[in-house]
Amino acid sequence: MVQFKIVISDKQGKSMSHELKDKEAQPILGSKIGDVFDSTVVGISGGRIQITGGSDKSGTPMRSDVHGGVKKYVLLSKGVGMQDSKKGNRIRKLIRGNLITEEIYQLNCKLIDTIFPEKKQEQETTESVNKE
Repeated sequence: MVQFKIVISDKQGKSMSHELKDKEAQPILGSKIGDVFDSTVVGISGGRIQITGGSDKSGTPMRSDVHGGVKKYVLLSKGVGMQDSKKGNRIRKLIRGNLITEEIYQLNCKLIDTIFPEKKQEQETTESVNKE
């Protein structure tokens, strides 16, 4: 059973969470960080969604430069999975690859080409009030 929690954010800074199970999650399986898919998979009309990252069930972060869907110990100096790094420090940490598999629990995405429907309605009402 495949189950994802998708957190989608737009350019305005607003984010929403949506849960996908079984058949709804199948189109996302096998894609990688940076891939773009249609937003109707999540239930948002119009626009596209780009995968920016995620984590698995144990909280291990995904990293775009580790290929495949495996967990690896990688020597990090900066970037995803590395916190509180001082200049010159390198730490070997456990990181998950960039491929989306059944072990992934949360996906972080950004909305491209559009904003959330609630924001659009608010903008339309403020524009009509400003015109009058």
